[in-house]
Amino acid sequence: MDLADQIRDIKTQFRLAMNGVASSKMREQGLVYHLNFGIELPRLREIASEYTPNHELAQMLWKENIRESKILATMLMPVDRFYPQVADIWVEQIQTQEIAEIAVMNLFQRLPYASTIAFRWVSDSREIIQVCGLLLLTRLCMLKRDFNESAAYELVDQAVTAMQDDNIRIAQQAFILLRKYIQIGEKQANEVSVAIKPILQTEKQRLLGWVDQLMFECGL
Repeated sequence: MDLADQIRDIKTQFRLAMNGVASSKMREQGLVYHLNFGIELPRLREIASEYTPNHELAQMLWKENIRESKILATMLMPVDRFYPQVADIWVEQIQTQEIAEIAVMNLFQRLPYASTIAFRWVSDSREIIQVCGLLLLTRLCMLKRDFNESAAYELVDQAVTAMQDDNIRIAQQAFILLRKYIQIGEKQANEVSVAIKPILQTEKQRLLGWVDQLMFECGL
């Protein structure tokens, strides 16, 4: 079966598995896609398991403006063929929080250069790219990924700065990142406690609540 046949076969499976109720609920929650079949992730994993991971197939699926196609692309892209410049192109084309989270979970966190692109994305001025960077760093912390001294300083510094952002999505994800970083160990907790002390006197109630919680989790 050539790539065109595989794409046709996949789209047929999408139509057969369509869940109109789920699709409508996603729209109500603000998850707007050009085309959304409302297929749940377990079923998409079953569909993906029928195909061998393939760079060209994944690229073709990602280019489709269909929710399920983009999710399947993250499942079928071979890590060793997914180069940094391609990762930058993909992240620029992500439009929803759902796809950002799935791409991080299925693909981005498995990349050997994951921390490098994460820091670059966090520094980007575009909201969704910055969120992707924060999500990726959060996953790396959950995986207990080792950060050298320079990278650890950059992570804490960028996260503390992002947590003060007026954009709630960016600020909240930065808060979550700091919580996960603290959970790595005592050294990391000390780094965060020192970094957030200057904002203890903030007048922003949401930020103050987060800082108080982080201080508590640091054991202070």
